[in-house]
Amino acid sequence: MVRIDLNCDMGESFGVYTLGYDEEALPFITSINAACGFHASDPLTMQRIVGLAKKYGVAIGAHPGYPDLVGFGRRELAASLEEIQADVIYQIGALDAFCRASGVRLQHVKVHGALYNRAEKDLATALAIATAVKQVDPELYLVCLANSPMVEAAKQVGIPYVEEAFADRAYTAEGKLVSRKVAGSVLHDVEEVAQRVIRMVTEGKVTAIDGTEVSLKPDTICVHGDTPGAVEMIKAIRARLALAGVVVKAFGVR
Repeated sequence: MVRIDLNCDMGESFGVYTLGYDEEALPFITSINAACGFHASDPLTMQRIVGLAKKYGVAIGAHPGYPDLVGFGRRELAASLEEIQADVIYQIGALDAFCRASGVRLQHVKVHGALYNRAEKDLATALAIATAVKQVDPELYLVCLANSPMVEAAKQVGIPYVEEAFADRAYTAEGKLVSRKVAGSVLHDVEEVAQRVIRMVTEGKVTAIDGTEVSLKPDTICVHGDTPGAVEMIKAIRARLALAGVVVKAFGVR
């Protein structure tokens, strides 16, 4: 039986600013990554997204990032490993408090934006993140870019992990994400994205931006919920997975 989790970054609104299509997308995904106040979100937004995830029976993960509201956590900061570890602990703790208050359990941690990009290339950064996760709760899963140093970090620290692929992001020949600064780094064609996901899940392959075939074995697929047409794309992916006989279920559910 082939199975996959569909995860989506959510709860990224802040104050009077609304971002994403959280409630519209929730019926079609199985895990969320909720912003924790550093790159986006605020206490009320965190409380609301946890409540919505509970309503729809969707697993919840923390989505910590750099302390960069202005840059949405997508700018690289010269943070030390000690700062990264402390910041990740702080943010997990904040979201976990709202989960406890709502009577639900935190399933995983997936870091955001520039911090994710740093960890996918640098083992020391990935180890700081994995250590932070273990210090909070050694049963939390770490979501890692497939075939990246993040996987090795989770293994070294001794925490559960899942390997992730991205539905709508272009890949380099080395299996890294193409920088958002590069034209074509984000894919918008619904049919193209849905076909890519099916191939990732059933064949373990994705075509890189230069045409190279990259091998990967994802446990979870990230589908972004904050771009125009996002909900339609997520629906199309779910429909294609159903036609292919793939079971869509949160990775923490056995």
